[in-house]
Amino acid sequence: MSVLFLSCQQKERQEITFLPSSENSAKTFEEKLSDAAISIIDPSIHYDPAYFSIKYPNGDVPSNKGVCTDVIIRSYRKLGIDLQQEVHEDMVENFEKYPNLIKWGMTKTDTNIDHRRVPNLEIFFERKGSKLAITKNAEDYKTGELVTWMINGKLPHIGIVTNKKSDDGERNLIVHNVGGGQVLEDCLFEYEIVGHFKYEK
Repeated sequence: MSVLFLSCQQKERQEITFLPSSENSAKTFEEKLSDAAISIIDPSIHYDPAYFSIKYPNGDVPSNKGVCTDVIIRSYRKLGIDLQQEVHEDMVENFEKYPNLIKWGMTKTDTNIDHRRVPNLEIFFERKGSKLAITKNAEDYKTGELVTWMINGKLPHIGIVTNKKSDDGERNLIVHNVGGGQVLEDCLFEYEIVGHFKYEK
């Protein structure tokens, strides 16, 4: 199996070959999450931040739409983990721990959208997973970890670190959606990193 990716820095198409699933039976959770993220690569996904009414649990926006958080939700669901439900349940029990909800004037949780907001995922991953160091050393960002950025000082963004390497072998590639669909890119240091997490249930 081969997948094309675009280098953020070089903007050139590259081809990566993956092993058949039968050869991947002894992988770690982090490697499986990386594979799950890579499996949902689809540049045709339309970036759409609109509010959608979706079912609960295991609800999703239309399959041809999505934003950066939907990359995370869809990847974890490939591993049987429903972040929509997990985030909602933590918010119900610990509403005061999510100050952004209060900032947005909300008095209760919303299963349609709460898990699709980067600030809420950051709080959830810090509470239920591990908050890791933010550095400028590419080696500190490992397979299956989550990175959040602030683009132009105002747009929160999130992606999954994969086990695939940049052309120079210096950085792990990221699966994310910043407007060009669900893609694999060399963009770890393209934006200001504001969060670094690991979450395994």
